[in-house]
Amino acid sequence: MIPTIESLENLTFEIQQEIHVEAPLETTFEALLEQLGPGNENHEGKSLHMKLEPWPGGRWYRDLGNDDGHLWAHVQAIKRPTLLEFAGPLMGSFPFVNNVQYRLSEVNGGTLITFRHTALGLMTEEHKKGMPMGWAAMNERVKRFAEAR
Repeated sequence: MIPTIESLENLTFEIQQEIHVEAPLETTFEALLEQLGPGNENHEGKSLHMKLEPWPGGRWYRDLGNDDGHLWAHVQAIKRPTLLEFAGPLMGSFPFVNNVQYRLSEVNGGTLITFRHTALGLMTEEHKKGMPMGWAAMNERVKRFAEAR
């Protein structure tokens, strides 16, 4: 069945979060790159073997070895240390597109990360339920890692 205008709300998904980090802007940005890339873990603390090429057009992907893996996104925009933006399928193996933005700004006592994930397409209810928890855990790891430096 082809979706109609009335059912478009079922095809969209958005998460927004603000993360207050007690660390300098540059330190927080570097922690973000580390935690999205090689420091990325699942909820059990096991490495996801993520790679991040931090330049425009760079890949963000899961490297399973032997030339196997999964492309999550491409870096759509990067402006150190205030912006990191991705576009791509993320973890999905179904037709949908995502835009993920991390905007960082200096605030009194540290850095404010404004996170936004917007998706359009066919998503399972399981993914819709799991993504907010997954991003919250990821963003908490970024915060902890930056504040520990």
